[in-house]
Amino acid sequence: MQRKRVIPCLLLKDRGLVKTVKFKSPKYIGDPVNAIRIFNEKEVDELVLLDIEASLSGREPDYELIAEVAGECFMPICYGGGICTLEHAQKIFSLGIEKIALNSAALADIELLRKIADQFGSQSVVCSIDCKKSLLGRYSVYSQAGMKDTKISPIEWARKAEAAGAGEIFLNSIDRDGMMQGYDISLIKSVVAAVDIPVIACGGAGSIADLNEPFEKAGVSAVAAGSFFVFHGKHKAVLISYPDLNQNFSRD
Repeated sequence: MQRKRVIPCLLLKDRGLVKTVKFKSPKYIGDPVNAIRIFNEKEVDELVLLDIEASLSGREPDYELIAEVAGECFMPICYGGGICTLEHAQKIFSLGIEKIALNSAALADIELLRKIADQFGSQSVVCSIDCKKSLLGRYSVYSQAGMKDTKISPIEWARKAEAAGAGEIFLNSIDRDGMMQGYDISLIKSVVAAVDIPVIACGGAGSIADLNEPFEKAGVSAVAAGSFFVFHGKHKAVLISYPDLNQNFSRD
């Protein structure tokens, strides 16, 4: 029996952890290093850490904080935010990060994705795709932390990213972010069917059943979630946790 990959997705802003709703209204939830220590104790398999303001502010990754987090973390980390050059990627890998996620920078210059994949291997490069559905029901990829509509379909962009060397797709629904009402299965199925590389689905998990659904109905490689791991109860009190997924959460 192979355990399904269930990945906490942590958002960084002003060196603290935050959680958003539809990519807006970031709520402070604590110190990233303390959260990492809790996830260490819970024996989480891997983490995704995204700096949501680096690209918007036009600054480089916070290497000092990344080094501190990597030094505390017992599991592999995928980091995204502010990576705009091959040198940025090289420095992040040197700090002990296993994967990097490219979003706005790859949309601006897909050759950056290709160069990083060529030098460090496709297994180290994740293409992060933020999507939103229009009133007409069409999906579009957004950049700049969900601020800019690129008018590109997620299927088209996922295929281009795969061709450029991305080893994985991190697919995030802006509409479902922080809502805890389930994943956008239609979106996920369309992207999974379009590419041969693994797809991680993110945005919408509010229960164990929600975490299971993308595996059962869309064939994802992994699921990621934020609110589900940092909030507790109907009033969303901050409580960082990770459920025991060994029982009734594995596949043959």
